[in-house]
Amino acid sequence: MKHTRTLFAATLALTLASCGQQLQTPAAAADQPVASQPSSDGEVIAGAYLVGFKQSALSAQGMTGQSLTEQAAMQAQAIAAAGGVMTSQWTEISAAAVKLSPEALSKLEKNPLVEYVEPDLVRRAQGFKSGSTDAGASKGGNLSSLALTTPPYTASGEYTWGDNALKVEQLRASNYTGAGVAVCIGDTGIDGNHPEFQKKIKGFKNFTGEAGRDNAYQLNDVSHHGTHVAGTVFAQYGAGTGASGLQSGMDANGVGGVASGVNLYIARVLGDDGSGSSSGIINGVNWCAAQLKSQGGTESKVVISLSLGGGRASKTEQRAYTSVYNKGVLTVAATGNDGAAVSYPAAYTNVVGIGAIDSAEAKADFSNFGSQVDLVGPGVSVLSSIPLGQGTQASASGGGVTFTQVQAADNTGKGSFSGTIVRAGDGTGTAGANEFCGTSTRNAALSGNIALIARGTCSFEEKTANAVASGARGVMIYNNTAGSLGMSLTNSYSVPVVGILQADGQALLGKLPTTGTVAVTGADYEYFDGTSMATPHVSAAAAVVWAAKPTLTNTQLLNLLTSTAKDLGAAGKDNNFGSGLVQPLKAITGQ
Repeated sequence: MKHTRTLFAATLALTLASCGQQLQTPAAAADQPVASQPSSDGEVIAGAYLVGFKQSALSAQGMTGQSLTEQAAMQAQAIAAAGGVMTSQWTEISAAAVKLSPEALSKLEKNPLVEYVEPDLVRRAQGFKSGSTDAGASKGGNLSSLALTTPPYTASGEYTWGDNALKVEQLRASNYTGAGVAVCIGDTGIDGNHPEFQKKIKGFKNFTGEAGRDNAYQLNDVSHHGTHVAGTVFAQYGAGTGASGLQSGMDANGVGGVASGVNLYIARVLGDDGSGSSSGIINGVNWCAAQLKSQGGTESKVVISLSLGGGRASKTEQRAYTSVYNKGVLTVAATGNDGAAVSYPAAYTNVVGIGAIDSAEAKADFSNFGSQVDLVGPGVSVLSSIPLGQGTQASASGGGVTFTQVQAADNTGKGSFSGTIVRAGDGTGTAGANEFCGTSTRNAALSGNIALIARGTCSFEEKTANAVASGARGVMIYNNTAGSLGMSLTNSYSVPVVGILQADGQALLGKLPTTGTVAVTGADYEYFDGTSMATPHVSAAAAVVWAAKPTLTNTQLLNLLTSTAKDLGAAGKDNNFGSGLVQPLKAITGQ
């Protein structure tokens, strides 16, 4: 051992001498990720890198007895010698996160101990409010979901359609709730004060570097994504678990999660804007794995749930996910919402990739596809918790009829207005279509009244801006096809803006002149779409099965989940559905 350490010191000195640096060990800023500031291409963080050291380099140099501490010192010195600043170090995978100038990058890449230097990548949340995407001016936006006539899965009481697809009510009747297993969610944080969580969060840590976001019971989930994901996993059942800001038709006790008995941990790895760095996410994933008893924690089993991703691969991330997998963790990740190739980390080896389906068991059109899709879960119009008061609940009426399936637009104003409903007009749209298009289109008759506008031809933004500029006190936009209508607005407005059904809008046109009401108030629940929504369904299902079958390894658990999944699409495993819809009850009971 003494000879080995002497060789280590001599080799380290030679390495540093080749870079013109003296031997000294700087203090590493452990677990402090680089702030998520994307470069011009939007996928990498400017000036931030991940460096991977040759994992066989030390033994090749005869240093087989070298300790992890010595390896860490040697790697830190190599970074310092190049003029870099280390922000996180992961000795177990021989890697680190660093800040490098172009000159430092060039020096570090030439170090004989370095295998690669790659960008620190941007990863983003993979969910969005139902109906909030805009297909462009040609159609004025997308439907929130397919217009389903007889879907096999519907909501009932606290059980969402996703719960019913996974037979959560039957699972709970047999006391299969995931008790004894930990689910660690890497996301934008959580509103720990939401009644659905009953202040039962077992652990919380912020890995974004953003100030003032370190407490689960204070403001930390600005994007609302993490609270929604957490509700799908952990929302509690029974009296007193529902918040007051319910969406139309909801049970008074709110919603229930797939695995309401698990130990819930939250790693805040995505920031206020819903994005985060690879380095910060790796730190969060390692923290999740550290909850295992084998790593000094208190948990026997850990499922990591990651509703995030990006389009570029990272060698360092692959090392990290392989490392936690080898410790016994099961990592589950969203495949992405581009309708394209599976994103990362879902595409990595040792990560379970999750696609999304709707309540008719059809693949969501946004769900990414490829051989890395392992399973699918409910991911369209998923109702779950969001930070208290931060959602929107909409209502509208006209001509003596209270409308159903009313959706508030993103960036709508809140409040209620009752008054005369006025047909907005055609503008430069199709004659007679009431589309109110053209950026300078105005209608003085809208002043002080409610504008009724048809979807089509131009964007929701253009229609709304025209109505508000005309003095409208409220805006109703009705669909031009079957199904409910959600809208995304770029700018914020002071008046309530809602989407209504095609049939309601057309019937209302025939009753004009008439009066009505349009209202948007705060809500504590929202419908979201995305593989982000499918992922917590599968993560929670995995936890429920693992709790019922605690002798399984993570490999055995995954094999059981895939072999008992409901086959959808082409027979057998396919690129759209993987092995199919996860079925935790069948995995446990065989039925």
